[in-house]
Amino acid sequence: MLRELAVQNLALIEDVRVELHAGFCAWTGETGAGKSLLLGALGLLLGERGSADLIRTGAEELRVTGRFDLNRPEQRAAAAEILQSDVTEDELILTRRLSRSGRSSALVNDLPVAVATLRRIGEMLVDVHGQRESYSLLQPAYQLELLDAFGKLTDQRAKYVSKADRVRELRARHKELHDAKQTRQRELALVRFEREDLDAAKLKPGELPALVKERETLVHAQSLAQFTSGVSARLADEDGAVSEVLGRLIKDAAKWANLDPKLAEVSARLEALRPEIDDLADTCRDLAERFEADPDRLEEVEQRIGLLKKLQSRFGKTPDELVAYRATLDAKETELEQQEADLSGIDGQLRAAFAELRDAAAALSKGRAKVAKKLAADAQKHLADLQMPNAKLDAVLSPVPVGDDPSTADIPAAGFDSLEIMLTANPGEPARPLRKVASGGELSRTMLAVKTVLAAHDPVRTLVVFDEIDANVGGRLGDVLGEKLAALGRSHQVLCVTHLPQVACYAAHHWTIRKSTTAKRTATTITPLLTETQRVEELSLMMRGESRSETTRKEAAEMLRAAQRG
Repeated sequence: MLRELAVQNLALIEDVRVELHAGFCAWTGETGAGKSLLLGALGLLLGERGSADLIRTGAEELRVTGRFDLNRPEQRAAAAEILQSDVTEDELILTRRLSRSGRSSALVNDLPVAVATLRRIGEMLVDVHGQRESYSLLQPAYQLELLDAFGKLTDQRAKYVSKADRVRELRARHKELHDAKQTRQRELALVRFEREDLDAAKLKPGELPALVKERETLVHAQSLAQFTSGVSARLADEDGAVSEVLGRLIKDAAKWANLDPKLAEVSARLEALRPEIDDLADTCRDLAERFEADPDRLEEVEQRIGLLKKLQSRFGKTPDELVAYRATLDAKETELEQQEADLSGIDGQLRAAFAELRDAAAALSKGRAKVAKKLAADAQKHLADLQMPNAKLDAVLSPVPVGDDPSTADIPAAGFDSLEIMLTANPGEPARPLRKVASGGELSRTMLAVKTVLAAHDPVRTLVVFDEIDANVGGRLGDVLGEKLAALGRSHQVLCVTHLPQVACYAAHHWTIRKSTTAKRTATTITPLLTETQRVEELSLMMRGESRSETTRKEAAEMLRAAQRG
């Protein structure tokens, strides 16, 4: 419900704040006092377009703030979905600003939002019915939603929505796999080609550094052989070799070793050198034989290094990295092959899911067909009370063309039906959709009749606004309007602008809107009527204006007491 409305600098309104209450709330006042301005302020708060012309002369900005209580879990859930964030508080504070430069801004609980978001929240919270406009209740989609609630079809509707979500999910997956089919097949061919090349290469970890080293050895084989054979010759194989010289030195050292301990040490150390010299000569002799030029092996190594370098350039990976990469190709091939299999299998899943969706839609349509006529009949009874005894109301369900191809058929959000509430206002006239009814009075009364029937079935939109629903009707009908608005007020907060005392007297809460002029400025004020005396005075003004008498006041008092007893 709307707990508080504050308006600053809107046309004649300088600064007005009104605290509202549950039930039937009536706003009354003379023509031109500003009742329509306050409803216009509410419209701005609900996301309607505004212009700088609305700003009060001398001010730079108009501002409208509304505090809404979220008393029901359904409201908090709906608000959270719109705001895409959790709503843990039991109220929403909506703010709309409009500057003289034309800039518009909106806030929800002090957080900036788009004006379109404000509009969606407004549509979620409020139904507005006026002489020429009615918001959500004239929308066929909302009528369908309320029909499902009226007929206790919400479980069947939820089942349909679930099946529709499943079809959309499968469609998205099917499209993804189908759109990627060509790319996937190229990837699969590439994986197999790369694997074949890498398998043929028979890569080994650490192979390239070893081959580079071997190539260097083969390139310098002759020089290495010369060096090692020269070392062995100088150590042991030629005249005057180190080994021969060492032998003479060992012999001489042994002769003098007994004369001094240090000479004995020299003799021992010379003796120790002999095995090392001999072993080193043997090693170099062996190396000289091994370091033979091998052009065939050098060519083989060069070719292998060339292959590894080519693979490295082609794949952008080192040979060791290619060993690891090869290990991933089998899994990649399996994944791509599975996606191909998924594409083949998803066709069947999609057909099955679409068949289930059709079954759910058919069950929902059958249920709707059973309750649509009852909805129209129940509302038509109220039309008779509202002095439209010859009016005929009908709830027409029409099938929505869907198509048979599961991958391309339309998937309506709420079933394979569209609902249009049709009104025949007078005998001989054609039936027209409610949204095309020309007469504002007929539309408003029809809306009240339909809303009265559906009141208990809308747990989210709890504020209903009727703007001059009593236009062009007499006091007798006003009494009936008042009764029905009061009845609607037992389940909803009802805000009604009225000129008829017969309507206003049924309100649980009553405000009067006045226009006053001070210091050459005109301002609109809204004042709650808190006592019976105040309400009687306002009702008598509505009945006889300034010519009211004590008799008028007595009549007004009796009217108020009778309405409040009812």
